[in-house]
Amino acid sequence: MAERGAHLTTSSLEVDDRPSIFEVIAQESLMGTVQPALQHVVKVLADSSPARYGWLWRWFDEIYVALDLLLQHHYLSQTSASFSENFYGLKRVALWGQGVGSRLACRGLPRRHHWRSLLLLALLPYCRVKLEKFLARLREEEDFSIHLPRAPWKKLYKAFLAAYPFTSMVWEGWVFSQQLLYVFGRTWHHSPLLRLAGVRLVNLTAEDIRAMDLQPLLTAGSGTNQSAREKLRLFLSRAVGGVAFSLSTGLSVGVFFLQFLEWWYSSENQDTIKTLTSLPTPPPPVHLDEQTDQLTLPKHQSLCPLCHKNRANDTALATSGYVFCYRCAYTCVTRQQRCPLTGYPTELQHLIKLYSPDG
Repeated sequence: MAERGAHLTTSSLEVDDRPSIFEVIAQESLMGTVQPALQHVVKVLADSSPARYGWLWRWFDEIYVALDLLLQHHYLSQTSASFSENFYGLKRVALWGQGVGSRLACRGLPRRHHWRSLLLLALLPYCRVKLEKFLARLREEEDFSIHLPRAPWKKLYKAFLAAYPFTSMVWEGWVFSQQLLYVFGRTWHHSPLLRLAGVRLVNLTAEDIRAMDLQPLLTAGSGTNQSAREKLRLFLSRAVGGVAFSLSTGLSVGVFFLQFLEWWYSSENQDTIKTLTSLPTPPPPVHLDEQTDQLTLPKHQSLCPLCHKNRANDTALATSGYVFCYRCAYTCVTRQQRCPLTGYPTELQHLIKLYSPDG
């Protein structure tokens, strides 16, 4: 079975440093969870104090893309990878050029591939978000408009509204086909964006990790004999790098925190927590007369123990805690003056109507 499933993590292109499909999908989904989480935090702040934090909500997309550009530029320059790619131990290498395979990650990408990657990593998602918001506003205007579009530009944007879902579907299909080809080792890329950037993803080597660990020491030792202009440039570079490092550190901690919250509030974990922390459920009361044939409880909790149908007008007996239909409980208590399941003495005043939240 291991030999038959080896094609999922290895490549028929005979490349040993190619990451598996699980790693590349995980690094993509990592950044996909950061922006909605930050947006939710900003929305909570804006709702709590609109005068103080309202501008953060209004300019959230622009602030986020500025910070994202700074973060991705730092990682592309220092590790030849985006933040999420470096988080999973990956780097980008150019598909062509001299010395592509031997280039260390700490040297960064070639200039052309660097700016292509930065554009596709930060600016393209921003443009897509703005386009989708613009289309949503156009749809609202189209839905609530009472005038038929007669102007040519109105017909044009109406055609664009109709064509955008199909364009998005074609794009998603292209991405899915690329991922399938990547799984079976028929392409270097799992995403068309990597092809547009002219790069591919590989795993970090031991030399890359060693060089990135030594990079701060080499940078500190190279600033002794430099001109004022070079020192100023080095200072600004370090300042930007420090801000990007602070963002990446906070983002790394935030990612772990978000994953922890996602696991904590998952339904499976909540069931486990309830099992471990809740008090043990007390056993149901037994019948007073063990010689008497007792009624069997239905398998589903929504059924009445007497008529074995869905309960109507739920009513509990205060003496035993069991729940019946009101008609069944009223009839039984009137005739027998006891609980039909436990035999406890019961009167009509012990019938308690149960109310659900939805009324």
